[in-house]
Amino acid sequence: MTARLFFQVVSMEARRRMSYRVDFWINAIAGFAAEFAIVWFLWKAMFAESGATVIAGFTFEQVLVYYVVAILVAKIVRGTEFDGQASEDIYQGGLNRYLVVPAPYFAFKYAQAVGALLPAFVQAMVFGAGWWLVSDGAGMEHITLGGVLMAIGALALANFLYFMMAYSLHCVAFWADNVWSLLVALRFVTSLLGGLMVPLALFPDGLRRPNEFLPFRNLFALPAEALLGRVAFAAWCEAMLVGVIWLGVATVAARIVWRRGNLQYSGVGI
Repeated sequence: MTARLFFQVVSMEARRRMSYRVDFWINAIAGFAAEFAIVWFLWKAMFAESGATVIAGFTFEQVLVYYVVAILVAKIVRGTEFDGQASEDIYQGGLNRYLVVPAPYFAFKYAQAVGALLPAFVQAMVFGAGWWLVSDGAGMEHITLGGVLMAIGALALANFLYFMMAYSLHCVAFWADNVWSLLVALRFVTSLLGGLMVPLALFPDGLRRPNEFLPFRNLFALPAEALLGRVAFAAWCEAMLVGVIWLGVATVAARIVWRRGNLQYSGVGI
């Protein structure tokens, strides 16, 4: 696929996602408000019951900022994980139209994913700026230009890594009648071990250290921690190296599953 075609697909998908702007913003605001409300009440109760002012290196304001950043990071990393992916094309026979086009199917799907996450990126910027104004920058004192650049690099890697992991599961549709449960399991495991449900600093040492060699930290915790100045450059480089290795593993796995599944694809859908 040429770069021009890639960006044309990105542009078309982004415009399609923004076709219903009112619905787009209502869903975004309602979803963010619900997630944040749960976090606020939960951590408010934890600090009140413990009587502590700092838990696992977080003050109450800092933990709120962490969750705001992590929630917005997740929007960019996950994109549209359940919508318009390979499993839907396989089940409905829509894969046929891609197979006759002289361009890789994977490139088309990733271009669509990038186009779909552009509106999510706009949401993240708007919500992030809004939180900065409402909180008067509380808990964001350690944000620096270097941290922003590290967060951007970590976000790019995290988005591609999550896409490859989900893509491999979508391709299981060549054999299975329903892969939705696998995607839900991926969402839960990555949320738990990736630092979205709980900051990784709260994990016991026996679990936190092995988790650093798994791909999950790279998805949500690393971009959030890098932006908030909670990770040193050397540790960031080490984590990025781990992420790149797992990206290679996920890419190989996706290619194997795709090739074997494509051999038995009938083209009639189900």
